[in-house]
Amino acid sequence: MGFSGIIQPRKSIRRGDFLCHVSDCGSTRLASNVLIWQLRTVNGLHQTVEGWIGRGAGSGANWVSALADVLILLGVVLAAIGIYFIAWRLVVRLLRALVKRSDNTWDDELVKSRVLQWIAQLVPGMLIWSGGQAALRNPAASEVVRILAEIYIIVVAFLALSSVLNVCERIYRRFPVSREIPIKGFLQVIKILIFVAAAIFVVASVIGKSPVLIFSGLGALTAVLMLIFKDAILGLVAGVQLSANRMVARGDWIEMPKFGADGDVIDVALTTVKVQNFDKTITTIPTHALISDSFRNWRGMSKSGVRRIKRNLLLDMNSVSLLDENSIERFRKIRLLRDYLDRKVKELDEWNGQFPGEESVEPVNARALTNLGTFRAYIAEYLKSHPKISKDQTLLVRQLQPTEKGLPIEIYIFTNDNRWIEYEGIQSDIFDHLLAVLPEFGLNVFQSPTGTDFKNLHEL
Repeated sequence: MGFSGIIQPRKSIRRGDFLCHVSDCGSTRLASNVLIWQLRTVNGLHQTVEGWIGRGAGSGANWVSALADVLILLGVVLAAIGIYFIAWRLVVRLLRALVKRSDNTWDDELVKSRVLQWIAQLVPGMLIWSGGQAALRNPAASEVVRILAEIYIIVVAFLALSSVLNVCERIYRRFPVSREIPIKGFLQVIKILIFVAAAIFVVASVIGKSPVLIFSGLGALTAVLMLIFKDAILGLVAGVQLSANRMVARGDWIEMPKFGADGDVIDVALTTVKVQNFDKTITTIPTHALISDSFRNWRGMSKSGVRRIKRNLLLDMNSVSLLDENSIERFRKIRLLRDYLDRKVKELDEWNGQFPGEESVEPVNARALTNLGTFRAYIAEYLKSHPKISKDQTLLVRQLQPTEKGLPIEIYIFTNDNRWIEYEGIQSDIFDHLLAVLPEFGLNVFQSPTGTDFKNLHEL
């Protein structure tokens, strides 16, 4: 049935049934005049072409009428192509020139996405759809032309609408909100709906039925459609949740070990999310997996401007000892420890004064400073004075549970520069310094024995 079937009951425009067609459809006088003019023009054109062909073949030749139909249809097609080039070269190029001169940038996307070109291609299709049917007197040939023309118009219209949606998505990406709330998934859903509608119109045109009947019959195919578009439906639901909760957006750094993803999100589509890993590989994750599985999003770190350092120093517990007076005096020369030692020595003297003489009998009877505690105090003061460590975030130096690999001293701090290269440089500088000054406190780093250690032991 096609386009004409949607508007009114279609009847072929023929010499014998023209008046019946006009009266049955209840057309206005203007429409009747147009149809009469079209009929007279086509009939006159047929008579002219048949007369021109029949001069050499005889008026009774059966193929004269068929050849006249073919020539007239060919003329309609050539006229449609000519009109397309006129529309393309004049109108579209004029619009392109106006777009380039305008100050707006969004209209440039219309040109880049070929929206104007698709619209221009609708013109020859409409001309062939109307002129081709009227030019052919053979009902079967006229029906074939109608179907082909309608399919062409539907496909071009779908491509034009798809290009318009692409333009909307590109323009939206220019706004900062696009990084928080992507709309590409929603636009892809609209494209799918347009594609389904276009497919239904094509089928309706081929079988000669109303699209409404086909739409009404989709209920019986619901299960099949849900199976075919399962990923799209899951992606749509996941996309709505991701956007509503702002769980992930383009530009976020996410980690998802299950899929081997560790990098920046470069695209959030209807069914997939693309992540560019730091080794420049691309990982594709199903959109619904971001809802059903866990992942880590580093957006909070990026926005805060700080980044955490959480690392241990493993110390040999055999190197921990009490400090004597000489060691305390030596440590007083370290600027970062002066206030700590003054405060701590005063506190310990007050405590030990409650038990006079006990210290001389047995050192363990008194409280005393240790090289490990003094080293922890040094680390804390060193980090507080470091220009690259945030003073507004947690700064913690603590002991962890001793293990067979030594005594862990954990450093928990935040740098005020979250850029990756700078962050790694700050972290390395801090631990380089701490490892270098560790022997000054009489402490040793614990590490598993190596081949060199066993060799030295054998030589002893």
